[in-house]
Amino acid sequence: MELNADFSKRVSMHAEKIEWQDSPIRGVSRRMLDRIGDEVARATTIVRYDPNSKFSAHVHTGGEEFIVLDGVFQDEHGDYPVGTYVRNPPQSKHTPGSEPGCTIMVKLWQFDPQDRTHIRIDMNKIGSVADPDRPGVCVTPLFKDEREDVRLEHWAPGAEVTVEADGGAELFVLDGSFEEARETFSRHSWLRVPIGGTATAKAGPEGAKVWIKTGGLRFVEPPKAG
Repeated sequence: MELNADFSKRVSMHAEKIEWQDSPIRGVSRRMLDRIGDEVARATTIVRYDPNSKFSAHVHTGGEEFIVLDGVFQDEHGDYPVGTYVRNPPQSKHTPGSEPGCTIMVKLWQFDPQDRTHIRIDMNKIGSVADPDRPGVCVTPLFKDEREDVRLEHWAPGAEVTVEADGGAELFVLDGSFEEARETFSRHSWLRVPIGGTATAKAGPEGAKVWIKTGGLRFVEPPKAG
């Protein structure tokens, strides 16, 4: 399966306009944003767990990165409330599920194969620093290596913000809204900007909280077996 698989193009997706699709696991449904592959896929997806649903134990051969959007995500390593950012690197394993139910935005098979760094951050409990070069923008760093830069940005109401995408960029709205290229991005909207592009946005009247990844589109590959 291929969905938004031409990474040279700008792509925008709005969660409220995407139908939920059943996954192979009962009680787990998803809204696909981009995908290369079938059930083993390089993918960006919004996933919803009904109460008391879970996956069987499995290994993330290509790594897994996610943000908890609603409810509480759970596995044998702990409980992850709304606002938790997690990186489970290649070869990590767990048994994910949720007793109360939850929704996450998850990215699969997008890691350096040699990465073994586990990240678990409650974004509600860490501060942000004003960006001196971009008025109205405060930044919370989440992860950075040679491949990518991942951060949470807080945009003040009406702030005019530029996001450079030398290595591509992805923006996911956690709260508030912004306008970009005459398109409104509200809660749980996703924008992918190709390599060499620029996102020029204006925050909405309540500001915006935006999860941003830059650099990662230089390393787009389909999943590898084994």
